[in-house]
Amino acid sequence: MEQIVFATKNSGKIKEVKQILLDLPFEIVSMYDIGITVDVVEDGKTFEENAIKKASEISKVSGKITLADDSGLEIDFLDKKPGVYSARYLGENTPYIEKNNHILHLMKDVPEKQRTARFVCAIAAAFPNGKVLTAIDTIEGSIAHKIQGENGFGYDPIFFVPELGKTTAQLPPEQKNAISHRGKALQKMKQLLMQQEEMKQ
Repeated sequence: MEQIVFATKNSGKIKEVKQILLDLPFEIVSMYDIGITVDVVEDGKTFEENAIKKASEISKVSGKITLADDSGLEIDFLDKKPGVYSARYLGENTPYIEKNNHILHLMKDVPEKQRTARFVCAIAAAFPNGKVLTAIDTIEGSIAHKIQGENGFGYDPIFFVPELGKTTAQLPPEQKNAISHRGKALQKMKQLLMQQEEMKQ
């Protein structure tokens, strides 16, 4: 079975991706699975630029179709920060419990109406021949008043989905994947990859 490399070092992310792309006729492997440890500098100004750069550079090294995503949290009250710097916010090695608590502290007196936020995910697929496909999607929500939930990773424990009355960290994986920014962007990408496969036949 042909392999698709997912360019991430985040074990939570690769787990989600494998679940969502389970029915594609490809084996999804991480960079580490095939021994690639290249660090790609994410210096793009948008999520899409970063995803394309990561996918393209790792595809050149792997010689395989490579998927990469860049995703993050935009908080309207904080001028859409942390945005493209979500993973590096307060330092790349800072635990998310600290990042989440810092955001809650910044937002502690902010009224409900001004706590709006969204997760954004851009996904790029780079092919060995240089072709690139992209998909982007979002989930709208708000910043919770406290850390809630054990599932997910990153900013999930403080991202509240009003219509469900829960944070994304309180949702079971199947439910989260159905509504999340990454889940929706991956579904779009899955359709694009399937179209590519059909064109081969």
